[in-house]
Amino acid sequence: MATGIRRWASLLLIGLGLSLAHAQSPTPNPRKAARDMAGEALEGIGDAAKELAERKAREDAARDGADGEGGEGGEAGGEAGGEREARPAEKVAAGAGGDGKTGRAASDGKADQKDDDRKDDDRAADLGPPVPFTAKAAPPLPRLDENGGRGLRAVVIPIDGTIDMGLAPFVKRIIDESAGAAVIILDVDTFGGRVDAAVQIRDALLRTEIPVVAFVDNRAISAGALISLAADHIVFAPGGSMGAATPVQLQGGQAAPVAEKTVSYMRAEMRATAEANGRPGVLAEAMVDADIAIEGVIPRGKLLTVSTDEAVELGLAAQKIGSVEEILETLGLESAEVRRPTVNWAEKVARFLTDPVVSGLLMSLGMLGLLLEFYTPGFGITGAIGVLCLMLFFGGSSVAGLAGWEEMVIFALGVVALGVEVFVLPGFGVAGVLGIGLIGTALVMALIGMPMGTSWEIGLLGDALTAVTISLLGTALAMIVVIRFLPGSFLGKWLVLEHTLGGSRDGSAPADDEPWQAAPNDNRGWLGQRGISLTPLRPSGRVRIGDDVVDVVSRDRWIDRDTPVKVVETEGVRVVVVEDEDAY
Repeated sequence: MATGIRRWASLLLIGLGLSLAHAQSPTPNPRKAARDMAGEALEGIGDAAKELAERKAREDAARDGADGEGGEGGEAGGEAGGEREARPAEKVAAGAGGDGKTGRAASDGKADQKDDDRKDDDRAADLGPPVPFTAKAAPPLPRLDENGGRGLRAVVIPIDGTIDMGLAPFVKRIIDESAGAAVIILDVDTFGGRVDAAVQIRDALLRTEIPVVAFVDNRAISAGALISLAADHIVFAPGGSMGAATPVQLQGGQAAPVAEKTVSYMRAEMRATAEANGRPGVLAEAMVDADIAIEGVIPRGKLLTVSTDEAVELGLAAQKIGSVEEILETLGLESAEVRRPTVNWAEKVARFLTDPVVSGLLMSLGMLGLLLEFYTPGFGITGAIGVLCLMLFFGGSSVAGLAGWEEMVIFALGVVALGVEVFVLPGFGVAGVLGIGLIGTALVMALIGMPMGTSWEIGLLGDALTAVTISLLGTALAMIVVIRFLPGSFLGKWLVLEHTLGGSRDGSAPADDEPWQAAPNDNRGWLGQRGISLTPLRPSGRVRIGDDVVDVVSRDRWIDRDTPVKVVETEGVRVVVVEDEDAY
């Protein structure tokens, strides 16, 4: 290292010396002198590099000759060494004489690669050596009856497709209805799905006293692996697979890694589930965390996914079986009554309503309907549509086990708070903020099926917050569009009364003997007119203009009752006024 530094220092000194020597000679053109000086300096560095390389080659040749067997061997070794060193020297000289970009890029690339390798080595050192593992065969399926299962009942539950929140209540219902059954067989063929749904199914399986056999028919990936590990016994069909249970999140339509705390939660959940049924917990952890290396099983950097033969060899599966009928025969239940329950209509509806797209639309349409109802007087079709959408949203979540009466009460309180803000305390204050907060909280709670702390750990709370935020922003945007274009549309003319009614000076309806007076269809006739406010304008209220009572809004501040006002703007059915300072 020290020798290399001295050589490069010598190169620099030689180049600088040549440059200074040339700089002492007079020249009439400074720019040309600078170019010549730079060129000669680089040539000097190149010559010095060649000279040092040749000198090193001669030294190496002499050393190789001394170590070789005789003078000829040494001479041959010297020539070979000279050729080996001459080529790098030529490259150094060429780099000094040229722009040097290629050399620097290659050097930077090698340095980056070394840094990455060093980081990987440090991480591997922090994680420790691979976990030692000795495979033990899983116990075989027990024989549950010696009479062929006559008079007994076996229940087969399908765990297929996407594991969503509609599947969890179905499995829990079937387990509750299977009291007294000889065995429950899970027919598993899934790529996974929601973690909270899988955790609910896992908890129900661990609590039941009925023997449970998971039949991995084709695949049990991700959440399907967690459900399978919760069974008392696991058997595989030929060509089956299980594993790859690390949680992911969708970003831009593509799967992206999640935070470490989410991986840590899922790793602990998988290990605890496996150990609860006497299976190696480290194998379950390796299905979630690629940093876990198991000696003789899986290297670091890869997720564990086992095939049928590997599952049997590692002790995860009891044996390889081709069908549910073979499982029943092995259990001694070949003559038992086999019940294959299906999803009922309520669970089908719940699975549809809890779909992320459908639930988001129901939230947006429900909130939009309520806001439009606040915007238009009375209770009409928009309010009915809003209430219906929200009932479907909370009803589906309730059947799926996501929402209870608590969420519905919180949402109702939020709507009441918004009503108070709109009708009792005009403006935007504490009641409005409280109402929005309560509504948002209820919607978020209705989207997660686990406690807040656990949902935060596994990322479900963040997903729910994102979904509710997008829904509310969409509702606000739709509300702005509706307010802007609704008054002139057919629906707006049907919902909103275009005429105002005349009456007494205090704004009440006219007496029976007084004629009704209709305001003009075109509100532009009010522009520039002056009147008196009959009610406080906060910011909306009523004013009397001539013999007419007109619904108006204040432009920039609240206006007290019996205050002179002036119409300064009209837009559709909207009449905007300000305090008439010229009347004083």
